Amino acid sequence: MNVTAETPIRGVAMAGHNRISTQALTSVARAAAGEALGVSAHDVRADWSDDDGLLALSLVMPVAVPNLKVVVQDPGRVAGFGGSIWERAVAAKAQILRRVTGLTGAKLSRVDIRISGATVRGGGRVR
Repeated sequence: MNVTAETPIRGVAMAGHNRISTQALTSVARAAAGEALGVSAHDVRADWSDDDGLLALSLVMPVAVPNLKVVVQDPGRVAGFGGSIWERAVAAKAQILRRVTGLTGAKLSRVDIRISGATVRGGGRVR
């Protein structure tokens, strides 16, 4: 392999700037949040704010829930969805923070989630 001045060398810092637009960060955050709580990224609203030089992510979104008639008949369906809405939102914060940081390299201080509604999804597995 020939290395020229234009060929980046793995592991070597190169001069210049890399910037990720707010729109790109927002798209990644919406996708990560939707994945974490089982809804479409289109249903997620993401806003950014400055938190002492780091980024704070604020999300407003619905959460996927099992059909309540099925839950009455089989309470194990709640566990199949990952637990209560509260437990899932708490776990999703850390998952979203890791995912957005890992994909973008952005340094997030926190992720705040406000659940705005529920979307009924099929079954969920019993654990």
